[in-house]
Amino acid sequence: MKMTSLDRTLLLLTGFLAAYQIAIGIDQMDSVSITAYTIAFGVILVAGLLLIILGFEVLDAPIVVIISTIIPLALSLGLVWQHLASYRTVYLIFTIVSFLAVILTRSIVMQNKLPVIVIAITHGIAGMTIFLLPIILSAQGQVMPLFSLVGVGGALIGLAGLLLSFLKTGKPILSRDTIMRLFPMLLLLTTALFVAGFKFG
Repeated sequence: MKMTSLDRTLLLLTGFLAAYQIAIGIDQMDSVSITAYTIAFGVILVAGLLLIILGFEVLDAPIVVIISTIIPLALSLGLVWQHLASYRTVYLIFTIVSFLAVILTRSIVMQNKLPVIVIAITHGIAGMTIFLLPIILSAQGQVMPLFSLVGVGGALIGLAGLLLSFLKTGKPILSRDTIMRLFPMLLLLTTALFVAGFKFG
């Protein structure tokens, strides 16, 4: 599917937002949270630039499944590390083990459903963490109400990650053309919600 000028514009705006978040939006945090958020938004920035330069064909690369896993894992780790101190070690272990499991199951040809199960569990837990934690913290008054926008962005990034992952595993939820048409707008909206939530929350 050919990328349109609108698609490139949306991806360029996504890159600007991600770059802003890396440069300005994640100060006054501890080093682990900053590192996790920087990785997540860095991947978004690089992914947007690669799509602009190489087109949608870059999404056909086998490494896309792994890359699409880094974003929710890094973001959720940053949130847990920042707001749930008692779960830091447990979630860090989950992040490392999940990422290694995704790499392993995507590197070895398997005829069973294990790769799909690993992807679903990883994106499911990370996505629900990004979705629920900001909303719960906002409802409890621990952060400003607009921080819940991070949760909305988490729902969208989880959806985008699952769409790409299942597309790559040969069990697409939607057709490839539909995913390609939605992806630039979905990525921009997700990034905008993250940036707004971190800035005003």
